[in-house]
Amino acid sequence: MLGIDDFWVWSAYLLSLLSTLLCIAYGAVMWNRGDEVPSNETAQWAEEEDKLGKEL
Repeated sequence: MLGIDDFWVWSAYLLSLLSTLLCIAYGAVMWNRGDEVPSNETAQWAEEEDKLGKEL
């Protein structure tokens, strides 16, 4: 089929296509996740980073 007779070459092509589809599905499911409220420690770290960025 398509001039490729080796099973391992076909399996490599098939696995590449399947992994691409899996990555697309994962991205679609996880698209807008990030609505979590950051912890207090993370918020403090972000404030310190902003302050240091403004000083530079």
